[in-house]
Amino acid sequence: MVISFGIAAFWFLIFGVSFLRDRRMFKNGIFLVLALMFAGLGVIFTVETVSRPVAVALVWVIVIAIPVAIGVLAVFLVINGVTMLRRERRRLSNLLSLLVGLGIIGFVIFSVLVQQIGWEPLAAVRSVLLGVLTYMSFLFLCFLVYAFVYSRVRSSRKVDFVVVLGAGLIGSRVPPLLASRLDRAKQVYERAVRRGRSPRIVTSGGQGPGEDVPESQAMAAYLVERGVPNDRIIREDKSTTTWENLTFSRDLMVELLPSYRCLIVTNNFHAFRAALTARKARVNGQVVGSPTAAYYWPTATIREFVAVLASHPYLNGIICLVIAIGAVAQHI
Repeated sequence: MVISFGIAAFWFLIFGVSFLRDRRMFKNGIFLVLALMFAGLGVIFTVETVSRPVAVALVWVIVIAIPVAIGVLAVFLVINGVTMLRRERRRLSNLLSLLVGLGIIGFVIFSVLVQQIGWEPLAAVRSVLLGVLTYMSFLFLCFLVYAFVYSRVRSSRKVDFVVVLGAGLIGSRVPPLLASRLDRAKQVYERAVRRGRSPRIVTSGGQGPGEDVPESQAMAAYLVERGVPNDRIIREDKSTTTWENLTFSRDLMVELLPSYRCLIVTNNFHAFRAALTARKARVNGQVVGSPTAAYYWPTATIREFVAVLASHPYLNGIICLVIAIGAVAQHI
């Protein structure tokens, strides 16, 4: 009990120091989840000192809840994937929830078949898949937990700029996803004005395929129509990616005010990855999220997680390789 709480306290301390240093780091999520896991073990051991049957029952609840939760998650993702097919364009990024849900179901069926067949090479393959999936699941849990925490921590710093990241136009029209970002930016701007400040809004986005005008111009027009003064808007009209959104906007802000501070606005599912990118791009600002349609959130969150994994291919590749070698070694 004491050891578990001691380890939990250690990871909480590491998390606290890292968070205060810079909250825009993925490893903060790893530290936090490790702290919560060991704190949970401490709670179970504490309960055991009071009533062993209750502690055993609690462990069994957790053991049973895990496969049940996985099954429910798989079904939910498949249903959500079908919804995405009906409401959004049929492209790979919009199929992620469906593919993950089917993948979970497929792995469960494969595991049962391997158990029935009893062939060692197939058992080795299952062990490799199980090890890699466990690692990915742990990272995904860290991503979800810390993305939730990050989105709930408000920045109290005075800001000189509010940067709105583009999300694509339909012709020259601002779609709902982008409109929610602009509405959130307007709220941030108006709150700052009420407090006696005078920030400027940077609308960031160039002209992409199928768009009639640069995105930043349509974004600016949307804000002006809703009462934001035109002279308080800066248009960054060359970027085509999140990285370019941030770096090009950074250059504009530095040119106007070298010691700038900013707040970056995007959708809630994109906020944490945008924060990671902002740190890498050396943008002096935190990120806030705007609401997203509930049906869109699962697929978008999976897409964001995949993008975070892809940003560290060598590290994750090496870890997965080590896991695979260890799993195969058990069957030799």
